Amino acid sequence: MKVAIHQPQYFPYGGFFHKVSLSDLYVVMDDAQYDKRFTNRNRIITPKGPIWISVPINKKQKFAANAEVEINNEMSWRDLHWTRLQLSYNNSKFFHLYKGYFEQLYKREWNLLFDLDLETLKQMISWLGLKTKIILESDLGVTSKSTDRLVDVCKAVGADTYVAGSGSKAYMDESHFERNNLRIEYQNWVPVQYPQHLAAEFCPNLSIIDILANLGPDSLNVIRGENPLLIASGKKS
Repeated sequence: MKVAIHQPQYFPYGGFFHKVSLSDLYVVMDDAQYDKRFTNRNRIITPKGPIWISVPINKKQKFAANAEVEINNEMSWRDLHWTRLQLSYNNSKFFHLYKGYFEQLYKREWNLLFDLDLETLKQMISWLGLKTKIILESDLGVTSKSTDRLVDVCKAVGADTYVAGSGSKAYMDESHFERNNLRIEYQNWVPVQYPQHLAAEFCPNLSIIDILANLGPDSLNVIRGENPLLIASGKKS
């Protein structure tokens, strides 16, 4: 069994879902320390180029566990995000398939960032047609750190293969996996260009929202590396 272990993110980029697609199980690091890079934000396209959409958090909790981080609802972020999504994607080819969900999502009041991230991650995984099972790291009782933490999660779920991002080679101790008879499968993901509404030239690594709005049912094929122009002609890359 192959497992991916990853921080929750706010509408992450295609590479995140490529890693999930390679895995039988995705363990969400709900009890890991909050990471400000993508846990509460991501990028979408506008006529002037990419912009960040960010969920404001309670700054006092920026070093808390992911599951404990509260959203700062004194700021009107929900209306802002919904307005920006409409301005960016209303005229894209497939946004109409998902528009109702986003409208209802931003009508709800969210108190915890993790609840928002987990809800939206599950929905994106469903839209992509992935069958990867999702569990919370906190349910496994793992308390170790660094590479040992990854190894212990793999052992706790009965996995024999850890699916790792290519960047993890810089900090992960592979010998810990070898000693525990665990395989490492490094992800090799390169973003494929696709027709991108509003972009003067292709902008890679935007939020999954951009991929879905432009590719719809073909989103997972392109995330997995197929050329969208060949898909449209009925051929395979």
